[in-house]
Amino acid sequence: MPTDRRLYVGPSLRRLRRDLGLTQADMASDLEVSASYIALLERNHRPLSAEVLLRLAQTYKMDMAALAAGGGAEETARLQAVLKDPMFADIDLPSLETADVTTNFPGVTEALLRLYTAYKEEQLALADRGAESGPAGTAGGLDASDPIAESRRFLEARRNCFPSLDDPAERLAQTVADHDSLTGYFRARHNLRVRRMPPEVMVGSIRRLDRHRREILLSDELDHASQTFQLALQLAYLELDADIAAVVAEGSFTESGERLTRRALASYAAAALLMPYSAFARAVEARRYDLEALARQFGASFEQVAHRLTTLQKPGQERVPFFFIRVDEAGNVSKRLDGAGFPFARHGGGCPLWNVHAAFRTPRLIVTQWLELPDGQRFFSVARTVTAGGGGFGKVRVERAIALGCAAEHAGRLIYTDGQPGPETATPIGVTCRICHRTECTARSAPPIGRQILPDDIRRTSAPFGFSDS
Repeated sequence: MPTDRRLYVGPSLRRLRRDLGLTQADMASDLEVSASYIALLERNHRPLSAEVLLRLAQTYKMDMAALAAGGGAEETARLQAVLKDPMFADIDLPSLETADVTTNFPGVTEALLRLYTAYKEEQLALADRGAESGPAGTAGGLDASDPIAESRRFLEARRNCFPSLDDPAERLAQTVADHDSLTGYFRARHNLRVRRMPPEVMVGSIRRLDRHRREILLSDELDHASQTFQLALQLAYLELDADIAAVVAEGSFTESGERLTRRALASYAAAALLMPYSAFARAVEARRYDLEALARQFGASFEQVAHRLTTLQKPGQERVPFFFIRVDEAGNVSKRLDGAGFPFARHGGGCPLWNVHAAFRTPRLIVTQWLELPDGQRFFSVARTVTAGGGGFGKVRVERAIALGCAAEHAGRLIYTDGQPGPETATPIGVTCRICHRTECTARSAPPIGRQILPDDIRRTSAPFGFSDS
């Protein structure tokens, strides 16, 4: 007896329609069906017939297998990831039930995903506001509308992963590959010539689009990886601007916060052009997350590869989740990306025992370290310095250190753990001194909140502060 294999593709069909910019009535007209039928299909109240599937493929020039394979798999993966949040830990949520929800109630699924994303943004905003308040709740530190904090919250709430940018960037990368280079593609597609110019001509810029002369000007002080990235960034602004704008529209920003977020997403799209998701995801497993090897394979810099590794959480194609931080020698954080649940200090300095600060002692060499937080969580960290600026004798160079890390359970997939001591050698660190209660730490710069400091007129402890037991 034949098995009933009805095809329900509601979420995939809705995503296809939105990507094409169509209303339900538009699609119904194209497929010669009723708008109500399209609505039923999108809600998974009706299975997709073979006839309509064929019309979809012919009308929109798409692969039937791509739609047929969708079936809400991406939404199921996203919802399952959300339901792993610790606040749901005491609820029995079988994966089969999750699949049933996404299959039978796609609208409810989308609503839950939107609510969770909004919840994460507000949770991060609350953490920022708490960090900005003084001991008595009085305002201190940063303004609540800090545009950098706005942008970070937006990225962190989405785990710095944007499949809606990865997919069009990957398709564009395939088109670019048909030409000899990005330079050739600009010439053929946009009638733009790429020229490398000395700094006196660039007048403080490293990239400039001259529409009048039909030229893209690049500073000749940039290294090859940086020049390539700037070309990819310009292409993202030219051809992926609508996709970037659609992602930005999901958030609520001040004007400066919106501009910072748009810039971050354009850089994300540029990285996705140079390191397309599918190819890069395969390569990281084959190379076991060897950053230097991946940089050479994709013609990118060490830092660009480290950035890209934080983005590999596309539902159904996840790789090791990483966090990323970049600091200067004074400890100032200039970039922070979290895809691994690492509790970064919201404001103020980090722990000096973390090797990202020690990396300056051995420039350009990779240093590794096991880390253990006060709550017992363990992470593995890979740190190295990177250089910005320079490009000529006497030119200002800025040395920064970057650290890329993952939770201990994933560390065995990294080449850097081969032949190294295990997590039992982890260095005890804190998030920041003000909330770290390791009382014996000799590297402490400030007492933790809520601890009574002992006088030192009779006894001076080896640690910077002594604390009463109460």
